[in-house]
Amino acid sequence: MLMVTNSKTPAMLEGMRAASAIVSGVLEMIGAHVQPGVSTAHLDKLCHDYIVDHGGVPSCVGYHGYQHATCISVNHVVCHGVPGDKRLKDGDSLNIDVVAAYEGMHGDSSAMYFAGTPSIAARRLASVTQESLYLGILEIKPGATLGDVGAAIQAHAQKHGYSVVLDFCGHGIGAAMHEEPEVRHVGRRGLGVRLMPGMTFTIEPMLNAGGSDVRVLADKWTVVTKDRSLSAQWEHTVLVTNTGFEILTFRPNETETWSRFAAARVTAAP
Repeated sequence: MLMVTNSKTPAMLEGMRAASAIVSGVLEMIGAHVQPGVSTAHLDKLCHDYIVDHGGVPSCVGYHGYQHATCISVNHVVCHGVPGDKRLKDGDSLNIDVVAAYEGMHGDSSAMYFAGTPSIAARRLASVTQESLYLGILEIKPGATLGDVGAAIQAHAQKHGYSVVLDFCGHGIGAAMHEEPEVRHVGRRGLGVRLMPGMTFTIEPMLNAGGSDVRVLADKWTVVTKDRSLSAQWEHTVLVTNTGFEILTFRPNETETWSRFAAARVTAAP
């Protein structure tokens, strides 16, 4: 059993909640702007301006030389897609990943969007990936392990015929954008880091319609599926509480989806 302490003080959590509220607001705002013909650079600027206008700092700007507020990953791009002049086409699916800081504390989240009308395959992949995130979150409570989280995600992905990307994972978060522990999206129950109240980390499963293998393009940022199959990702920053969890980056526009899914899980439980 691994022990990792990344517990946050009440003051640190106050900053994280403020940063997470900015991130959630960005992801709620940007959906209406995802349309065919719009460039990912334009979407990035809208997100950047929202963060700054709400008193935050775009955490990704300057991170290892990166110059954008978001990563925008389209279709077969798994993660770290760099915003640019390329315009969205009807049917494109995309993940927008945002990290913001407030008074030195960070919040991190991502969501899937569609430009125009997506294919049935793209919509299904996005839906199952979101469900896998929710299943991972529902495992969180004091005494559980990160192996429990990864096992729940892995089982749901494989049940629906999707592969889990192994090269990237979630992470602790707080005063730094990336802290311990690593949060893998596969695992075995009972193994890995034991969860304790006050811990904060991201869960951000990436599922591929094809194989799990990926490669990094020449820009040294953009990660794509090797077989060019569709990929999807959803992400939340979460806090382990005394009785379970708090989703710090929860968005009001996902309330119905979350409530319906969580209720179904409770009903189905033995």
